[in-house]
Amino acid sequence: MTQSSPRPWRDLTDPRRAATADDLEAGLKEPEFENLEIPEDLGTVRVVVDDHKIKRYAFTHDDHHPWALAGSPYFGGKRVGQAALLGNDLVQLFTLVYAGSKVVGYHTEEQMWFDSPAALDEVVTLHGTYTEAYERRGEGYVVMEATATGEDGRSIVRHRGVEILKTNPGAIGGRGSAKPGRRVTGEVPPDARIVDTLGPDIRAGDVLAPLHKTVTAEQAAVFSRIGEYVRNIHNDIDVARAGGLRMPIVQGQQQFGVLAQLLTLRSGPTFLTSGWLRLKFLVPLDVFEPFTSTGVVTAVTPVDDGLRVDLEVWVRRDTDNRLMTAGWAAVTVPAS
Repeated sequence: MTQSSPRPWRDLTDPRRAATADDLEAGLKEPEFENLEIPEDLGTVRVVVDDHKIKRYAFTHDDHHPWALAGSPYFGGKRVGQAALLGNDLVQLFTLVYAGSKVVGYHTEEQMWFDSPAALDEVVTLHGTYTEAYERRGEGYVVMEATATGEDGRSIVRHRGVEILKTNPGAIGGRGSAKPGRRVTGEVPPDARIVDTLGPDIRAGDVLAPLHKTVTAEQAAVFSRIGEYVRNIHNDIDVARAGGLRMPIVQGQQQFGVLAQLLTLRSGPTFLTSGWLRLKFLVPLDVFEPFTSTGVVTAVTPVDDGLRVDLEVWVRRDTDNRLMTAGWAAVTVPAS
């Protein structure tokens, strides 16, 4: 009789190891640009999308969508994870190889394709690779491509991210190193139509009803893996100040999740199966800073399975209306 393998933990690492391990990052490489190997396989890990993982994400993002907490249009009504639930797991795959608590990096760009939701209690397989590295303006950048795959082999989400591996985020934030190639201004005409839903009557120029948020230090810390005893500029004030910051900053991936939430709310179920989102992180966002996310429809194109809606999206800080994050999105919605 063969013994079944143990149920995987819900996170990249099992923090219960702390009961017997003195150094949870023993054997991992120093996160230095010179230590990169391109291409570099970052490994494969299995995680379970359990009730705790979904509810924890609901807390970190104030994303209490009924599909995640009650029932969904998928898998016969089963609960599913929020659109970007696995995003940070994919971003953090590099910490399987590099010491995460020694990283003082800066996430400059994030891109995800949404192919299918993850079902409650599904075991998903994550795999990532560093595919490219380059230097620009004295900083070392690295590109990661990663995937999340369901138990049946289907694609759940695909990720491509760009990160400065080790830097001083207080010095580089806002200097323009991550300006979009196609500039997103975050400006809309004062008479633009505000829409709650991307429906059959959607048209270019329509503006998404905004989503207002404030990420607290507790939310940022939980999202940024404090429960796995990882210390970084998002969950530890001493690490943040060593990086030239006054306070911890909200992880770019956490802002990404807020915009994914906005697009899910405005698009309906199809965002989880046809959505695409690409963001550039322009300026660090401190914890406790209120901000607003919204977007404008730039094109509506008939396709075989409905209407493809292209958008520009962004995040603005409420205190001074400064553009913090900007990018592009697309989703296919029903034509009727």
